[in-house]
Amino acid sequence: MSIADRANLYARLQAGIAELGLAPGAEALERLLDYLELLTRWNAAYNLTAVRLPQDMIARHLLDSLAVAKLVRGDSLADLGTGAGLPGIPLAILAPERLHVLIDSNGKKARFLREAVRTLGLTNARVEQTRVEDARGQYACITARAFATLGEMLRLGGHLLAPDGIWLALKGLLKKEEILDLPAGFIVADVTPLAVPGLGAARQVAIIRKTRTQDQAA
Repeated sequence: MSIADRANLYARLQAGIAELGLAPGAEALERLLDYLELLTRWNAAYNLTAVRLPQDMIARHLLDSLAVAKLVRGDSLADLGTGAGLPGIPLAILAPERLHVLIDSNGKKARFLREAVRTLGLTNARVEQTRVEDARGQYACITARAFATLGEMLRLGGHLLAPDGIWLALKGLLKKEEILDLPAGFIVADVTPLAVPGLGAARQVAIIRKTRTQDQAA
C-alpha cells in the first residue's frame, strides 16, 4: 500500500468514524489501517473475505463494525463467528480497556487472527479456535455479525452471555419471524437501525438480553 493510498484511506476512515460520532485518537486510526493492510495481504492467499479492495473494506468492514461501538457495554466481549475479526478487532482497537475474545472454529481464520493480534499489539484480545457451542466463560457483551439467525445464534452461544449482559446481533433487515424465534430465556429488547457511512445498504442491530427467569436459572 503506497503512502498516497494510505493517506486517502485514512481520510475516508476518519470522516466515516466522525460521522458515527466516535472520536478515537490518531494512533487508533493508524492501527485500524494496519489491520486493513494485513487483512488485504492475507486475503490474497487465504480468501478470508469476499471484499477485495481496501477502499471497499473501509465501509463494509471497519465502519460497519464500529457502528455498534456506542452500544457495547461491560469489561468483556466475545465476538462469535468472528471470521477475519469483525467486528471484534476494530472494537478492540477502539477500547483497549476491554477484553475481547475472538471465537471462530476455522483454522486459517484463527491463524490470521493470531497474527493480527500479535502484529497490532492487541494485549486486550485473544483468539479461541473452537465452535461457538464448545466455547466457555461468560461475557458482559457478545457480538455476532450475521453468521446465523437470531435463534440459531442463541441456541449455540447463549450460555456465554452473562446474566446482566447484552447481545448485539448485527444484521441486515430482520424479519418478524426471526425476532419471534428465540429460545426460552431470551428477549429482543430493541432493534436499532445502523447508519453506516458509505455502505449504501440497510443494517440493523438486534439487542438481546436474558429474561429474569433465565437470570435466576443461570
